[in-house]
Amino acid sequence: MNIKNRTAPALVLALLSLGFAAGPAIAGDATTNQGAASKALPPVSSFFSNDVVAKGKGFEIRRNQLDDEVIRITGEAAAHGQTIPPERMDLLQQQILDQIIQIQLLTAKATPQDKKEGQTIAEQQFAQAKAQLGSDDAVKLRLKAINLTQKQLIDKWAEAATATTVLKRELNVKIADAEAQKYYDQHPAAFEQPEMVSVRHILLSTRDPDTHKQLSDTEKAAKLKQIEAILKRARAGEDFVKLVKEYSDDTASKDNGGEYTFARGQMDPAFEAASFSLAPNQISDVVTTVYGYHIIKLLKKIPAKKIEYAKVADRIKEGLLAQEIHKLAPAYIKKLKKEANVQILDEKLKLPETPDTSDEAVGTGG
Repeated sequence: MNIKNRTAPALVLALLSLGFAAGPAIAGDATTNQGAASKALPPVSSFFSNDVVAKGKGFEIRRNQLDDEVIRITGEAAAHGQTIPPERMDLLQQQILDQIIQIQLLTAKATPQDKKEGQTIAEQQFAQAKAQLGSDDAVKLRLKAINLTQKQLIDKWAEAATATTVLKRELNVKIADAEAQKYYDQHPAAFEQPEMVSVRHILLSTRDPDTHKQLSDTEKAAKLKQIEAILKRARAGEDFVKLVKEYSDDTASKDNGGEYTFARGQMDPAFEAASFSLAPNQISDVVTTVYGYHIIKLLKKIPAKKIEYAKVADRIKEGLLAQEIHKLAPAYIKKLKKEANVQILDEKLKLPETPDTSDEAVGTGG
């Protein structure tokens, strides 16, 4: 269980998110005792038409390949509480098909080094996602939900990351230090770090670990009595980290002693209010949230400050690089599609035409 407020990922289909929401987007309640099969089930679309829906030089895309990706993305959206309206499904299918085509075109130009870099990126993404989910069972459950094995997921991410690596190389966009410094100087508010707190906490969940429904009043009363007893022990001087590891139900923070560092607006409101009201080393009363009963110990308060340029320079460059690639990529992809004679064989799957004002930007960048 992760007590952080989670904002469901937008349904804009970025290249790297095809088929699964990577990194933080997959964070969710990690408390589960359900296992998952080591092999994925047969794709739902394997029972339906398998006509070719798009083709180009060296590749074909079949209906079941597209349907599998649509099913996975809509399933991932549902896992985050989002429903894709029926009137948007046609556009969703068009966008997914277009991204499959883009990946095919770009990976066809991949060098062995591009593929190696893509594999490394995918493995790093999976490691980050696994750390956020907090347990092997939670990872298996999420993989089962999108009907992929771990290897299949990493392979998909590696393919998408390889395509992105190729795109960066082909466009040859460079961001100079002076450009990043200029952005930093012109956007001071973007680099203000608000006041933050670092805390440890113990959670006794008031949700059923299988159904995630709230426990009965009788069960909640027993949990409250238990956490009040733990609170007495904590205030009597027992090792707080030891109590966390023995009792806390928050699997996302249990292994690091129940620690979170956050600013306002990132946590459950009751948890946040209690945390910011404490003095260093002070232990809260029992705090009740929708997740259950908490005991919070403040480790330190971190005053608001401006983040030094050196600490954000790489992030600024990455952002500026992404903006430039976003500007140049459509014309470059259009060029690749023309060279590969890409054809969409189902009229319903063709993206609406958009005005093209960037032909002069086609090429390999800088």
